[in-house]
Amino acid sequence: MSPIPAPIPARITRRTLLKATTATAGAIAGAAAFAEIETPAHAAAGFVKGVDISWVPQMEARGYSWRNASGQTQDLLPLLKGYGITAVRLRTFVNPSGDPANGHCAIGEVAAFAKRVKAAGMSIMLDYMFGDTWNSVGVQNPPAAWRNMGYSQMLTAMSGYVNQTMTVMKNNDVLPTWVQIGNEINSGICRPVGSVSNPAQLTGLLNAAYAQVKAVSPNSTVCIHLAQPQKYDVMTTFFSRYAANGGKWDMSVFSSYGSADVAPGIVANMKRISDAYGKPFLQSEFGGRVDRASSTRAALVAYTRALKANGGQGIFYWEPECMSPFTGYNMGAWDSSSKRPTVIMDGFTQA
Repeated sequence: MSPIPAPIPARITRRTLLKATTATAGAIAGAAAFAEIETPAHAAAGFVKGVDISWVPQMEARGYSWRNASGQTQDLLPLLKGYGITAVRLRTFVNPSGDPANGHCAIGEVAAFAKRVKAAGMSIMLDYMFGDTWNSVGVQNPPAAWRNMGYSQMLTAMSGYVNQTMTVMKNNDVLPTWVQIGNEINSGICRPVGSVSNPAQLTGLLNAAYAQVKAVSPNSTVCIHLAQPQKYDVMTTFFSRYAANGGKWDMSVFSSYGSADVAPGIVANMKRISDAYGKPFLQSEFGGRVDRASSTRAALVAYTRALKANGGQGIFYWEPECMSPFTGYNMGAWDSSSKRPTVIMDGFTQA
């Protein structure tokens, strides 16, 4: 089957490699006084090596397959386990389109794929986008059905949506180990209602999501996910406002796509931010250019070592399985011509 090319997702066209140096802003004054110090008793054992492979069902439906390093076609999940991968992150959109690269990922599809992940012996992270398509550090649009809602209406919609979707996961026996309530939410969620400039409403919406995750799955670790942790002032703006308004979360998770030389400083920032609030942390997104595979492998090793040295709990590679022409995203870890893993994947076994 000849796969049909798909457009590059809007989120991806905004993603750039982060090469900024670590910021040196001062510590967060009074942060711990507002923080929710308790963390769940349940936690994954050991350092987590994970991947976000949310595109897999759409790719498989369009005829894609993956080969191992020896050139043999192999189911992707056991192939990934061979590199020490123990967890899979899956995104979910509210009312997505049928576009293969920018849509899909409704909760029913996610739960079906999650059953395969669980059967392969891997843990699950659920990533709520709180939109019908990509939301990221630059864009936080509410789903179309919520667009004209005021705060009280959106609060009700948020509670109902999270409860319903978590119940779908529960009914399929695939409750996630971790749940991200929002994706790269530096500027807030469902803007403008939940903008970071309106921290009381932002906190109310996220606390509603937190409460409904816990109502269905008390042992799931609820995560706040921010991007670009080298921008220390942005991190402190979000967390100080969220904590001061009574924000609840169990773990801080971060996206960073920097090169090997900046990894130690960026991870040190992750730790500094997380320590201010008494939360554990991990890196829920990493990636690098597939056409510079050796450099990307070095960066993966550098981040992993820095995370381990600083008490980080894991790292997730964002969509290592992607290949052209399904998407023009060039930061996967598979070779599109040979369908074999590049040396990037060796980074998981070298650190």
